[in-house]
Amino acid sequence: MIAAHETFDGTFPYIPHFSSAPGFRMHFVDEGTGPVLLCLHGEPTWGYLFRKLIAGLSCTHRVVVPDHMGFGKSETPGDRTYWLQDHVDNLEAFVTDLGLRDITLVMHDFGGPVGMGLLARRPDLVTRIIALNAPTPFGQSDLAQILATNASQSPWFRWIARAEADGTLDHVLGSLGYNALSTLKLNGFQDNTVITPAWIRAYAAAFPTREETLGALGWAKGFPLGKHRFETPSRESRAAVTQLPALTVWGTQDRTLRAEHFLPLFRVAFSHGLVSELPAAGHYSPEDAPDATIALVRLFLDATAEDSGLPAAAVGAA
Repeated sequence: MIAAHETFDGTFPYIPHFSSAPGFRMHFVDEGTGPVLLCLHGEPTWGYLFRKLIAGLSCTHRVVVPDHMGFGKSETPGDRTYWLQDHVDNLEAFVTDLGLRDITLVMHDFGGPVGMGLLARRPDLVTRIIALNAPTPFGQSDLAQILATNASQSPWFRWIARAEADGTLDHVLGSLGYNALSTLKLNGFQDNTVITPAWIRAYAAAFPTREETLGALGWAKGFPLGKHRFETPSRESRAAVTQLPALTVWGTQDRTLRAEHFLPLFRVAFSHGLVSELPAAGHYSPEDAPDATIALVRLFLDATAEDSGLPAAAVGAA
């Protein structure tokens, strides 16, 4: 767990907040006022991934960025499991604790299934969806086939399956504090110009010991062990979200979540959703193309604001 007031040479200058509602000490950033943007990170990152988005959007929105259990500045309890359904439980407790409503979900990587799990349970709390290289599972009939096909083509998922089979997965991810950069690169991180000593330290510092890697290990290990459970939306939940404004921004150099599989998944979940592809960006689009990502998100937020008078399709030209 990273020290609460660590800013990594001023690159993450946000006041730390904590909630105990999920049953552990869950860290979150809470910056700005206005409509709520709830930003959900994935593997093996934490709220640091959204640092530029926080700076760019907190002038007009309340940007809330929690660290999942076992990541970033949040606690890594040794007596908990770290499967998808556990993270959805934690998020639901966190959102209830803060009294968040009219939420725009901003999701990356496994933040997608976590956020979509919340959406399935509490569609009344969510008003917009933004997926940044994030899967949007919502009971699609071919979900299992898409996940399996992607896993057979993804270097990350192929490595997880092989490492779990030969008994090396725990050892390698147990040393994530030393190999965080290589893990990011395997997943499709592209822009080497952002790499600085502070940047490397920010991503490595979340995993200083083997005991602190339970979150990263649990998310990876859950796939070969079949432990993750995707939330199944009710008929009422499906009907409630059909017309939700939705945007996906996809770095097409993503080697972990391939666009040809997950963009159709998004279109099935959100038939009126908008798609913007970033050809030079990879899996970590908020790192590879922060300015373009923020511009697209802002355009979408403006176009879908209740009082904007703009058609949602206006963002499609971005």
